[in-house]
Amino acid sequence: MLRRRGGFRVYSSIVTSDPHVLAMVLAGGEGKRLMPLTADRAKPAVPFGGSYRLIDFVLSNLINAGLRRVCVLTQYKSHSLDRHVTQTWRMPILLGDYVTPVPAQQRLGPRWYTGSADAIFQSLNLVYDEDPEYVVVFGADHVYRMDPMQMIRAHVESGAGVTVAGIRMPKAMASDFGVIQTAPDGVRITNFLEKPSDPPTIPGDDEHCFVSMGNYVFTKDVLLEALKVDAADSSSIHDMGANIIPMLTASGAANVYDFAENVVVGATERDRGYWRDVGTLDSYHDAHMDLVSVHPIFNLYNRRWPILTHLPPLPPAKFIQGGNAHESMVGAGTIISGAHVRTSVIASSVAIDSGAYVEGSVLMPGVRIGKNAVVRRAILDKNVVVPDGAQIGVDLERDRGLYTVSDGGVVVLGKGVRAEL
Repeated sequence: MLRRRGGFRVYSSIVTSDPHVLAMVLAGGEGKRLMPLTADRAKPAVPFGGSYRLIDFVLSNLINAGLRRVCVLTQYKSHSLDRHVTQTWRMPILLGDYVTPVPAQQRLGPRWYTGSADAIFQSLNLVYDEDPEYVVVFGADHVYRMDPMQMIRAHVESGAGVTVAGIRMPKAMASDFGVIQTAPDGVRITNFLEKPSDPPTIPGDDEHCFVSMGNYVFTKDVLLEALKVDAADSSSIHDMGANIIPMLTASGAANVYDFAENVVVGATERDRGYWRDVGTLDSYHDAHMDLVSVHPIFNLYNRRWPILTHLPPLPPAKFIQGGNAHESMVGAGTIISGAHVRTSVIASSVAIDSGAYVEGSVLMPGVRIGKNAVVRRAILDKNVVVPDGAQIGVDLERDRGLYTVSDGGVVVLGKGVRAEL
């Protein structure tokens, strides 16, 4: 990464005081709760925000922070994910930078990854080859902005074996996540609880708990030793959150990093500290609705910390015959012809015909909405066709017999489905 220091441009990988870091992104998630969106793709490859895939958020955070040596560990239905990473995330090779997908290699025998810790254990050749001082292990399917280098520096200064990113969450909501209990100093982790019914709160803050974001910074030697011990434990499920972090917590080597202390350039007061786990259809839909208000809860237009991706060479969106869109995002190549769109995220190459009405919905690339059709509170995957006069999200009882309907009443049509009249 090129940075300016005292008026001079220097290569951070050559002239720098930053530690030598290897980033490993866990991108093998199956994403069962996002079906049918994950019927044909891994969860990190699911499109998001009209232009991106979920994995673009973590990779943008790493690259923007100057972490340019990144291994993306893939496994489940990884073709579209591997292709996206390979075609989009090309780094300059002169300084040895890379973002590379690494499929399950079966280096330790004919078996797939049995958990997130096992994925790293089976890929330790990557660590040995790079020989970093520290290893960053981040998840691939959350929507947020973060400067990982600030967390790395906090880890280095603390001398901890592992630092876990924690976000403050109201106690009433924390039971759905892994909860971090700390010592009175609010830093050293004393317990790591998976979805506790009565989650412990943050010292000095009785209203909030530290919830794990699934992002970790390890001192390399500590990680290697913990993975070897875990691999030899037949009772382990070989998971980072369930096994590795509790092991290091028991030895007093684990600290928490308060996400509230992370400052990203260009962030607004409204979207600072935003983080969403889009693990369910309802949370996926809600996160999209966060994007489209006049003052969005999550601002995709921060040019100082951009979310990066590959955009296809398409013409601008076109609105004809009175077609309009209010409080919505509309992708390139989309044509809205005499139709009305409200509070929706419309991706590229979508066609919405005359008299159609779309509200509170997420439309992925290639969707076709026919004349006088109605689509409300729906997620339509790529190339879905809604014929003339069809209705989605109007009669939920009927929709439940035809499509997937979430607990919150969001109607979801999988890739290439033609809606029923």
